[in-house]
Amino acid sequence: MASLPIKKLPNSVLRKKARAVGEVTDAERKTLADMAETMYLNNGVGLAAQQVGIDKQLAVVDAGDGLMKMINPCIVKREGTVSQEEGCLSVPELSVKVKRSAKITAEFLNENGEVLRITADGLLARVIQHELDHLNGKLIVDYLGPLRKLFAKKNRP
Repeated sequence: MASLPIKKLPNSVLRKKARAVGEVTDAERKTLADMAETMYLNNGVGLAAQQVGIDKQLAVVDAGDGLMKMINPCIVKREGTVSQEEGCLSVPELSVKVKRSAKITAEFLNENGEVLRITADGLLARVIQHELDHLNGKLIVDYLGPLRKLFAKKNRP
């Protein structure tokens, strides 16, 4: 395993929609392991492949119940809404109040290529939605109002 450099805004890779993984190989398994190590070393709870410069639909999540490695994840059901402050490893020192679904059902491939389906709420649901945003080229700054977005741009290195 190896720690990977985290890409920060305004790096253009963060705005790219990730390509779907056609076949799960040892390369994807190694990338997921490296992403997990990177996430843990940076005290994160989730990490998407774009955040380390990789154009694939891969994400790792650990909201406190153990590591989940996700390939080609998608949300198939949403319920309710809740707003909460979020941070992001790719947008350090910025916290944004984001409105997300309170409960989700997600489908994805695991590292063995098996289809899994989970239902999540609380922090796990929020983290999965955050990482799926990354896979679609969306960042927490996109949830800012125009005035706060302008302020955030002015204060970004």
